[in-house]
Amino acid sequence: MPGGALRGSVADLRPYQETQASMTAPVTPTTLLGLLHDAPDGQTALIQPEPHIRLTYGDVRTQVRAVARALAAAGVAAGDRVGMALPNGAANVITFLAASEAGTAAPLNPAYKEDEFRFYLEDTQARVLLLPPDGLDEARKAAAALDIPVLTVHMDDQGTVSITGGRTLATTAAPEAAPGNVALILHTSGSTGRPKRVPLTHTNLSISARNVARHYQLSATDVSLCVMPLFHVHGLVASTLATLATGGTVVVPVKFSPLSFWRIARDHGATWYSAVPTIHQLLLARVTKGEPRPEGAAQLRFIRSCSASLAPQVMHDLEEAFGAPVLEAYGMTEAAHQMSSNALPPGHRQPGSVGHGTDVQISIMDGGGNHLKPHERGEVVIKGPNVTSGYENNAEANATAFTDGWFRTGDQGFLDERGYLTLTGRLKEMINRGGEKISPREIDEVLLTHPRVAEAVAFGAAHPMWGEEVAAAVVVREPITEAELLAFCKEKLSDFKRPKQIHIVETIPRTATGKIQRRIVAQAFSPS
Repeated sequence: MPGGALRGSVADLRPYQETQASMTAPVTPTTLLGLLHDAPDGQTALIQPEPHIRLTYGDVRTQVRAVARALAAAGVAAGDRVGMALPNGAANVITFLAASEAGTAAPLNPAYKEDEFRFYLEDTQARVLLLPPDGLDEARKAAAALDIPVLTVHMDDQGTVSITGGRTLATTAAPEAAPGNVALILHTSGSTGRPKRVPLTHTNLSISARNVARHYQLSATDVSLCVMPLFHVHGLVASTLATLATGGTVVVPVKFSPLSFWRIARDHGATWYSAVPTIHQLLLARVTKGEPRPEGAAQLRFIRSCSASLAPQVMHDLEEAFGAPVLEAYGMTEAAHQMSSNALPPGHRQPGSVGHGTDVQISIMDGGGNHLKPHERGEVVIKGPNVTSGYENNAEANATAFTDGWFRTGDQGFLDERGYLTLTGRLKEMINRGGEKISPREIDEVLLTHPRVAEAVAFGAAHPMWGEEVAAAVVVREPITEAELLAFCKEKLSDFKRPKQIHIVETIPRTATGKIQRRIVAQAFSPS
């Protein structure tokens, strides 16, 4: 059978095809700033609880244009990468939209170490780096080493955002992005260990945001409580852009805290929130059976879970504790976030499933490029205008990632007759720690730079809160303790990437053919 040919009869596939067709609607490409076009000037767009800042849609539009002009005056032009390492909050949202308007936003995790900042800034060829007024010394050192100008992002007590630093051009035209421009550049961990650059256009992101908004029936009356970091598409697209696309309000605390979550939800009338399972479990951990529901849960229309698998029991406990339906979804960076989701009541919800495609075509493919029938397991593949056109400057990765226009996700699963997707595992080696995707080879390479380490294999170890935690097994050349190796990793890796256990062994477990497989290593060091 030739690659890409459909396996099975037309009748076998009709329910799936009908489901997909019903989920696909005509879309009008727009820019991210264009998503905000229809909301009245006086409608509340952003709320930052502490310190309290309230910005209307008129404020946001005005400030985004002003900051975009300031970036242009600092030398940023269309296509230039604007590095950002900012905490969550209203200033982050304004700055992100402005960076996507003037050039291409490249948000980075503020918790990165100097070496990590250097890699990402150099890899993206960042024109400038935007930082808060204080802190982030690791980022500042990395920028200095690469001779990248640092611009400071300020927000006053009234919520007005401005930037200072760098050069200022005498005259600049007001920047105006086009739908086809790359708005956002993010990195995703790859099986080779070297992160891959994912370019997402304004069209990719705006379509994804509208898909999310349409699926959850968001409106101007909805209030999203954003607890996910804004350096990931989960927080950017689902919690923020989808809400702004419908004239709703985004409440964006600077930090997530289970202690203040329900008070913030109550004070600002949150109607939904989206989070990874780890955050859901942190909120559940503060619930005592028999006690009344948190006051802030009363207004919730639904709770969304994405970026990592949600156990059916946790889903049940969430609904029982907070009195709102839990909708499990499936997303990834290359798809500008959401690909599938369970439906709002009274629509069908299927525990253990990540739902059906949300204006995204989903199929299951075998290694030869053949599409499989319902209930046959294979690799999940996707297609749609939200999906990236390919990794940047990485022909090798693109050759394996795309088959006949379908993007291979690296996840394994199956579709049922209704088009509902169940994920059954990963074909990729990535470690999923609470929604953070970590390449184990990146950890290997750091450990192997230690002069006393001869071999290193990182792997995901089961964890009750995070789903997986990073662990490693090493063979050493000279005596060294686990504590010394952990301290070495602390200097080189962000906290979420650092192994929490390092097993010092004489040999690394291998297959019968002598190959190292991470699953075998993980099994060897898993508790019996």
